[in-house]
Amino acid sequence: MSVRRRGLIVGLLAIALAIPVFLGSLAQFGLVIDQAWAQSSVRPPENAVQNVRPPADQPTDAPSQPGVPRPPDAQAPFNAEPDQMISPLGELGPNSDATLWGEVRHGEQFSVSIPDEKAGILVQSEGVGWQQARAGKGPLAEWGANAIAVMVLLLAIFYVLRGRIRIEHGRSGRLVERFNGVERFGHWLLAVSFIILALTGLSLLYGREYLIPLVGKELFADISAGGKWLHNNLAWAFMLGLVMIFVMWVAHNLPRKADFVWLAKGGGMFTRGSHPPAYKFNAGQKLVFWAVILLGVSVSMSGISLLFPYELPLFAKTFEVMNQLGFAVIWGEPLPTQLTPIAEMQLAQMWHAIVALAMIVVIIAHIYIGTLGMEGAFDAMGSGKVDLNWAKEHHNLWVERLEERGRIDRRDSAATPAE
Repeated sequence: MSVRRRGLIVGLLAIALAIPVFLGSLAQFGLVIDQAWAQSSVRPPENAVQNVRPPADQPTDAPSQPGVPRPPDAQAPFNAEPDQMISPLGELGPNSDATLWGEVRHGEQFSVSIPDEKAGILVQSEGVGWQQARAGKGPLAEWGANAIAVMVLLLAIFYVLRGRIRIEHGRSGRLVERFNGVERFGHWLLAVSFIILALTGLSLLYGREYLIPLVGKELFADISAGGKWLHNNLAWAFMLGLVMIFVMWVAHNLPRKADFVWLAKGGGMFTRGSHPPAYKFNAGQKLVFWAVILLGVSVSMSGISLLFPYELPLFAKTFEVMNQLGFAVIWGEPLPTQLTPIAEMQLAQMWHAIVALAMIVVIIAHIYIGTLGMEGAFDAMGSGKVDLNWAKEHHNLWVERLEERGRIDRRDSAATPAE
């Protein structure tokens, strides 16, 4: 491929990336302006009842002048009939209505005269549990940090015991193309955007506890603001990369019989000289592929719901379907299908963080194998070409298919060390 043609392809791909990022940012900006305008429009409607001061001769419980205390509520005699009693304490009046304040405490939706109907919820009890769960020392942050630490520890132990997986026959000096330019672009688009999303997301989740003591509140505020902007806008690049790798590689990641043999032998990872048969992607890579696709779709859906708050509720309908499928029996009780808009956002934020942490754990293992863990593996996504001996050892069925198609000369495909 000529340099001019290659530059044209790279330019077109860059434009394809810039367009969804620009459109997504524009849509977010418009939504923010629209919400700000709606929340600032607090003028009552034309037909609203206006509060006017009653005539002096008209009795009222409300104070007629600022600073004048309200008359105390009438007290029912303790020997009154039961139908005269409103509460066990014998108190009358609206400001002693336990039922009303109980509804307020449990998040009852009241009517308001402003466009923002969410203002009708004075107290949202679920927010307490949400705040405690996602706090710096809450279960979400604690379990997420433990999962990441355990994965890093296991990889360190594996490296000490197994060492780096070398090319057994040494480098042959002959290269075979493993991934073309478009495939590598899709991979790096997804990889780079995910790494930035992961770092900015971890900063937002753990920064209050760990970054503020190191850099101070002012610098942390600037870091958080910049991280939030990157997190929101690079989400579109991540989703584009996710679509690209799915379209390009889904056919290569369908299960085959050889995958069961690969899994039974542990991929040869724990035994030197063992190389189970594999096509272009082995069973381990297929598991990573489907984990990235499924978790990536889930984190993208919850992310879109957060990018456009209160516009795309997900969990009430999801819970309804899960109840119909019988998850209520497993859970012990039906999942809630009537959720307030704020509760939807809280669930979306929690799920987004949980799935993102799970993806981080998976990708840490993937990065290890592709860099430090295996000799020659990085070349596949670096230059796009791998040594022929490496390909024969780790993906022999793929090499045989290339030989059948004439893309590799059979006389040159023997796994022999370079002279």
